[in-house]
Amino acid sequence: MKNENVQAILKGEYPSKIVYAPNYWQWFHHHKTHGTLPDELKNCETQLDLINYLGLDVFSRNIYSDMEAHWFGGLCDEVFDGVEKHEHIKMEGQNKITTKRYISNGVNFTETFRYVFSESTLVQDDFLIKDYNADFAGFEKFVASRRWVFNQTKYNEWKNRAGNGVVIAGELTSPLKMLHFFMGAVNASYFIYEYGDRATAIVKLHEDAQLDLIEQMMKSGVKVVMAMDNLDTMFHPSEFVELYSASFYSRASALCHEYGGKFMIHACGKQRHNLNLISSFGVDGLEGVAYPPLGDISLREAFELVHDKFIITGGISAAETNRFETQAEVDHYVRNLFKELSPHANRYVFATSCQTAINTRWKTILQFRDAWVKYGDLI
Repeated sequence: MKNENVQAILKGEYPSKIVYAPNYWQWFHHHKTHGTLPDELKNCETQLDLINYLGLDVFSRNIYSDMEAHWFGGLCDEVFDGVEKHEHIKMEGQNKITTKRYISNGVNFTETFRYVFSESTLVQDDFLIKDYNADFAGFEKFVASRRWVFNQTKYNEWKNRAGNGVVIAGELTSPLKMLHFFMGAVNASYFIYEYGDRATAIVKLHEDAQLDLIEQMMKSGVKVVMAMDNLDTMFHPSEFVELYSASFYSRASALCHEYGGKFMIHACGKQRHNLNLISSFGVDGLEGVAYPPLGDISLREAFELVHDKFIITGGISAAETNRFETQAEVDHYVRNLFKELSPHANRYVFATSCQTAINTRWKTILQFRDAWVKYGDLI
């Protein structure tokens, strides 16, 4: 049965074949909207259609996401108590500009996002908090008023479409990442150092609201949730993780385990100095561990620094998809990678380290699929 190997690794069991679940979200959307999909994919409407066409496993946190609306999410609704939210969309050429405004007594914030059509990517033009000193009181009220409602109907729809695959609810952010999103990573660092305990009080409000969302998802039958934190030590140094994320990671992991679920974090960039710490919180895995030259640790080393049930996904980055030309080159790389990681196949997902770059050639995607077919068997 398709995806039975994905179900195996969720139980910590060895699959019959290494799980292969790449992330084609940006690549597919770009070529679909630009009319450049290969002829054999013309009938594909979604990333899930592409994954099924290739015969791959489904272990995804964005098959349901609208990349023109946000970087992640789509299974829950953001709601506010006492704060009005207004959203305005306009087009500048083919680029979509989305402005969100939040208004109440003491709150008057805006943030602006730009979807860049030519690159199929979303960037932030304007952060919610411009001056955290002047905006502190309003920001505190904003965070206190915000919560989320899980959309059970939408989740069930995508779960049914994925069949025996796993639809990951990639809906979460740690308190530290929340600050990054609202004021930028640099200003978030200054904010933490300047406000200390008062900053801690604000992030605790976010943590509690996110825990409420996790409980909603667990009670709705979700098996895997993910915090979309881009867990790079440059922006998540150990000191900050221990002060502003440790409680969330520990509580989230424990809550998921209580319901038989798993809690994962999206990784991006350098991981070496935080891996043991992250593992100690009971976290169940990292998505997209980057290795040299993009990261600072090999996948084999990463497995050695975490607990023996820790799931790691990765193995394909732009360094490979841009460099390899022939099937022989891809075969050599994949065969050696699988040989090295096969002892960890009960908790390894062969996948992209973050995204599949939009300039990746279709032939390269097929070459990696074919190499997996040749060398992925464990029996």
